[in-house]
Amino acid sequence: MNAIDTTWLLLIVSLPSDSATARMRIWRTLKSLGCGALRDGAYLLPDRAAERHQLSELAAETIREGGSAWLLTVQAQSAGEGEAFRTLFDRSAAWSEFVLTLGAAHRLLAGQAPQEINRSLRKMRREYEAACAVDYFPNQASAAAEAAWLDFLNAAESLLSPGEPQAVTAEIPARDPAQYQGRTWATRRHLWVDRVASAWLIRRFIDPQAHFLWLATPADCPPDALGFDFDHAAFTHVGERVTFEVLFASFALEQDHGLKRLGAMVHALDVGSGFVPEAAGFEAMLAGARRQAGDDDQLLAAMSAVLDALHAHFSNAAATPATP
Repeated sequence: MNAIDTTWLLLIVSLPSDSATARMRIWRTLKSLGCGALRDGAYLLPDRAAERHQLSELAAETIREGGSAWLLTVQAQSAGEGEAFRTLFDRSAAWSEFVLTLGAAHRLLAGQAPQEINRSLRKMRREYEAACAVDYFPNQASAAAEAAWLDFLNAAESLLSPGEPQAVTAEIPARDPAQYQGRTWATRRHLWVDRVASAWLIRRFIDPQAHFLWLATPADCPPDALGFDFDHAAFTHVGERVTFEVLFASFALEQDHGLKRLGAMVHALDVGSGFVPEAAGFEAMLAGARRQAGDDDQLLAAMSAVLDALHAHFSNAAATPATP
């Protein structure tokens, strides 16, 4: 869309001089939304549904605090004015700073313990997702930051999960669940996102009597076991799909909206693309459960309860009609 065609939301707020606490709270919220400041008390955002809702809430809060607020829809009167508005949302400097911080964290990874890697991964993921949330007009700087983030993510995951599979280009054949009952399934030990979610999916939706082997290396996989999430396994990354997504595609489970949302979450955490709000919470719970579990069987049992709850949440959200 051309700069002059963009429709904007303009929030004009004024608070009594004795409302310092409310003023600071509202200012922090405006900053967290990435608003462009035209002047003190006049804040701009692109006109989108989520931003309109958030600014409406701020306007209502301002009025409750005894101030005044107007939320207006405006449009640039010239191409130059439109470009000036967009310049208020140029995140190039912030992305450059993020890339420098990410580079410093990347250089430390090789010497860190798994707990430190997880801590660094969570911190940088929070920063990356927060920056993405307010990058309303992505440009070359955001593309460079995304590439740096993916490099960091892959490096961290390779240290946390040695033997992470490389995606192959192939068709995903349809499988008959009746042929996959009471089988032995095998994957790399020290479960992480894709493997723990895939093991849960297998036991809940494909093979309720599944027996799992946790392998020190993929080479230890017995010939009669069904391997998953390692190179040359029966089920592994195909194209842009992670193992969890390949499994539910293979067994015709794609009509399950809860599983599709879980798949998006696993995908976001495993390969770093896409955004699912629940992903960070799931990753934090998995990291905590991993520290507490005595082995991978205990870890799977603990995380199965979490995945059951998330599946119910996502399924209910898909079934609930949107409120007009």
